[in-house]
Amino acid sequence: MPLERPYTPDLLAIARATLLDEVLPALPEAQRFAVRMVANAIGIAARETALAGDARTALVARVAALTGEAADPLRALAAAIRAGAFDPGTERHAEAARLLKDLARLRCSVSAPKALGGG
Repeated sequence: MPLERPYTPDLLAIARATLLDEVLPALPEAQRFAVRMVANAIGIAARETALAGDARTALVARVAALTGEAADPLRALAAAIRAGAFDPGTERHAEAARLLKDLARLRCSVSAPKALGGG
């Protein structure tokens, strides 16, 4: 938990809103795309910061449990998938498939929440 308020996601949301609501309308059309791009990046950073705690930690712990690799579990998962360790018909295929789906949802909730029906 941050030491002071407002928290980082709140600060990022304020910065994004200021860009979109106050700065963007005052700019010539040629510069608006760049400001929208920066505002989108701030939105992604805010969501990433908000998810930095429990959800991501729990998911990475599940990956570590599946792969048996605590140091770099995501890299270990990728290597195991490339090696066919979780191919259909293998003992832990269903578990790996659920985990990949959950990883994709978490990543999407950060970078493209509209794709999940949110944001």
